[in-house]
Amino acid sequence: MTIKLDGLDGRKRVIIEAMTPEVDGGRFPAKRTVGDKVRVEADIFTDGHDAIAASLWARREDVKGWTEIGMRPLVNDRWEASFRVSELGRYEFKVQGWVDHFETWRRDLIKRIAAESDAAVDYMIGANLVADAAERAKGVDAGWLRKRAEVLGSGKKTSDLRPDATDPILLETMLRYPDKRFATESDRVLSIVVDPVRARFSSWYEFFPRSTAPEAGAHGTFDDCEKRLDYVAELGFNVVYLPPIHPIGLKFRKGRNNSPDSVKGDFGSPWAIGSADGGHKQIHRDLGTIDDFKSFVAKAKKLDLSVALDIAFQVAPDHPYVREHENWFKKRPDGTIQYAENPPKKYQDIYPFDFESEDWAGMWEELKSVFLYWAGLGVTIFRVDNPHTKAFPFWEWVIAEIKHDYPEALFLAEAFTRPKIMYRLAKIGFSQSYTYFPWRNGKQEITAYLTELTQTPVREFFRPNQWPNTPDILTEFLQIGGRPAFIIRLLLAATLGANYGIYGPAFELCENQPIRHGSEEYLDSEKYEIRDWDLDRPDSLRDLIARVNAIRNSNAALQSDWSLKFHLTDNDQLLCYSKESEDRLNLLVTVVNLDPRHTQIGYVTLPLSDLEIPEDRAYEAEDLLGGERYLWQGPRNYVELNPARMSGHILKIHRKMKVETDFEYFL
Repeated sequence: MTIKLDGLDGRKRVIIEAMTPEVDGGRFPAKRTVGDKVRVEADIFTDGHDAIAASLWARREDVKGWTEIGMRPLVNDRWEASFRVSELGRYEFKVQGWVDHFETWRRDLIKRIAAESDAAVDYMIGANLVADAAERAKGVDAGWLRKRAEVLGSGKKTSDLRPDATDPILLETMLRYPDKRFATESDRVLSIVVDPVRARFSSWYEFFPRSTAPEAGAHGTFDDCEKRLDYVAELGFNVVYLPPIHPIGLKFRKGRNNSPDSVKGDFGSPWAIGSADGGHKQIHRDLGTIDDFKSFVAKAKKLDLSVALDIAFQVAPDHPYVREHENWFKKRPDGTIQYAENPPKKYQDIYPFDFESEDWAGMWEELKSVFLYWAGLGVTIFRVDNPHTKAFPFWEWVIAEIKHDYPEALFLAEAFTRPKIMYRLAKIGFSQSYTYFPWRNGKQEITAYLTELTQTPVREFFRPNQWPNTPDILTEFLQIGGRPAFIIRLLLAATLGANYGIYGPAFELCENQPIRHGSEEYLDSEKYEIRDWDLDRPDSLRDLIARVNAIRNSNAALQSDWSLKFHLTDNDQLLCYSKESEDRLNLLVTVVNLDPRHTQIGYVTLPLSDLEIPEDRAYEAEDLLGGERYLWQGPRNYVELNPARMSGHILKIHRKMKVETDFEYFL
């Protein structure tokens, strides 16, 4: 390879490498939420033994000027600095490094002074460096530096010049006016997408609007849904998610239990969108009107609940798009439109869009308008159905378009597919993602999977949202474990993940009957019929769910994922882990019995030093679930969990123990 000298300045000697956070070399932005601290690191070094300095430059993408922040060295030529992101939108940052000739001189001079080998010429060198800085300085600093340069170059005895040369005030002033003529900048500017806090911390509750009527068998309305919101708020959730609310197709409508043949009175699947009444921008006539929906959204807002809508880009055969834009769908040789299939399963009630259509651009614009329509009605959280079956370039484009107008918009990817595909969806813009959590039951697999999501570079772009159940997922663990299994999965989802959700009321009422053995489909699935739910059943988990959400809402440790650490236990049925707040003032340790049938006992071992827990005194572990308080001593402590009573502890660790006297012991 030939290196051309044109445009090259060989005097730029500092090297900058391995800058983080970065995703795929800067191809995609990393993710943060409003108020987060962004910690930037880079490898920065130069040849020889010269001292170097570095700074971080950061700004909002739409701001002209940069904010410069000095970086500090860590170890092995690694440097770091941080900045806060206080607004929604995109930020960008870069790193600059330069040889610091003054610090090199000062460092070496201090060594010479210690060895009594400093000479007059050493101070003359320093005088020249300070004089140069005076030319770069402003105001009183410029005059002060000129006088200091005169002193250093005065020819006085070296012993008399030592205090002036090593004066901390001189160093502080020189740092304000570095010589950056030959500074190196990082070869790329990296980006950060800043989302609302609910991208980092959210508790989702899903329910079917048509199953909210007080009369058995009647079709629910948005008025009924408004009444249901009080229940959701009492449970402590902050996002209420509705499956599709649009007209449902009549052609090839599915019957109960996914029967390919429907009969009169069958309501069909809400995901078979579109009929003569309209499509993705219309509301099912039995639910009410647009004004009724607006009232629902307004009531949710008063309760501090965000409304999330399901966006499913597929159509029923009688959707208006089929008539108006036939070229948006694939045709078979016999001229009929290809319905959705996952052999041997057939979904005759659904037509997928053809993302290789000649009119792909027109289709993209129309699908974008669906998001814009609902965002205009106050909905800025979207759960997207099966995004991995639509073109990746479309998602990258449409999410960027929506977030340009609505930077508060959030997108949850329902993509239970291969890991690299899930990660690509996150990189191109999805704010949160469903995960494999429902099928991770053992200690080792939970530990490995959650460590991957929270302690590796994946966390820079992939935000997990843990769901123990969905209308499509009734796991074997829930089927065979009964009520304790639901409690176990609730505790794990809500404490392992800062984002989690449940499909209710099926979850709190422990609905666990599959359509047949070996299937994860519910018997009498709500996807195909109206269900009547008794929310006041005495065996409901509603009180426990409310308690768990109250703990989440009042403990900052559970409102982010990155502090998650797993800890040793001597029983593989006991899972122990901790989380703490950014300021380290709030520390929670969770212990869960993974066995839904038997009492499990054992010892948990905490790394006291890492958790800043005193090693020589007792500390209090307060169980936020049951209210019990335990006095623990040392790293190893006994735990006994009976699933007939409670399958876990959520322990708040008090490093400072209050006593009944007028003073406190600081432990």
